[in-house]
Amino acid sequence: MIDWQSFTPISAFGGGMVIGLATALLLLVAGRIAGISGIVGGLIGLRKGDFAWRVAFVGGLLLAPWLWRWLGELPPVHIETGHALLALAGLVVGIGTRYGSGCTSGHGVCGLSRLSPRSMVATVLFMSMGMAVVYFIRHSLG
Repeated sequence: MIDWQSFTPISAFGGGMVIGLATALLLLVAGRIAGISGIVGGLIGLRKGDFAWRVAFVGGLLLAPWLWRWLGELPPVHIETGHALLALAGLVVGIGTRYGSGCTSGHGVCGLSRLSPRSMVATVLFMSMGMAVVYFIRHSLG
């Protein structure tokens, strides 16, 4: 069921525009793909001259909610599970990004915008598997 009171198409459109602009700028200016798992993973195995832009990118991701709080109220976050299951889910997603050679931002945003066939397949697979898992958990496990 859709919560129509929380339906915010204007802010979602604005957020999508900002993500698209940032993705395009990173590609045009630095020649890099804005795939979060690749950017964060690159912080572990550093190459010379590769550190500053990665730290700036991740820093921007971490600072954005704090800056937004100065402008307005953040939406409430309601998570219906414990910390252990969240950590396990994060680990499984991390493994999946390694096997899939990228994450939702790398394949779904950057790859699709470049019409990459590999990203099209990856995006269809992770979206359909995500829907299947949610359906299974909600309807089979309660």
